[in-house]
Amino acid sequence: MSTPVDVRADSRIAAATDALHSSRHGSDRAVPLLRVDLQQIADWVQPDSRVLDLGCGDGTLLAHLRAQKRCHGYGVEISDDHVAECVRVGINVIQANLDAGLRMFTAAMFDTVVLSQTLQAMHNAEGILREMARVARQGIVSFPNFGHWKHTISLLSGRMPVTRHIPYQWYDTPNIHLCTLRDFEDLASKVGLNITGRALFADGRSVHLLPSWRATLAVYRFETR
Repeated sequence: MSTPVDVRADSRIAAATDALHSSRHGSDRAVPLLRVDLQQIADWVQPDSRVLDLGCGDGTLLAHLRAQKRCHGYGVEISDDHVAECVRVGINVIQANLDAGLRMFTAAMFDTVVLSQTLQAMHNAEGILREMARVARQGIVSFPNFGHWKHTISLLSGRMPVTRHIPYQWYDTPNIHLCTLRDFEDLASKVGLNITGRALFADGRSVHLLPSWRATLAVYRFETR
């Protein structure tokens, strides 16, 4: 993760709030094929929604939602290169460190807030879930399932797992809070979230049998109780 960037709140947030209610335009670029978790997230987002994408990367999900579901909203991203790409293609983006919270957004400002494959890199996973519940009626998160059987085999052999979904060595990984499916569900209950949907995948395919053991990737949808 790059060095946190300070958000100059007054001017940026005023502009962001105004644009959120008025902007539905932007570059009509060809939208690339989505990752399997992003496709599931997109399926759960209602047309014409106000969407906040946390750790939005190059804006792929927001561009897809804009083109396919007439959604509008904002991304939050820390990477200079990704922010520049979002700006280039007309995605509304604020450069900020998510670990600092979402104080730039008011309560219930969005219909849906998304955190895709970023939860495990947060210093305060509980805090970001609480903030997600504050700023939107619906939250969606995706993360790698640390309970997958290959990870267990690696640990039994005395090594930290390195897989396609957790591709880093232990000494250079940004992933500091890996979790299993049950771990996440316990945290969601503690935070007061009502899980309304769950989709589990391995190699791009849905997993239904023994998901805690076989799924490599999890996507959860939740609302505040």
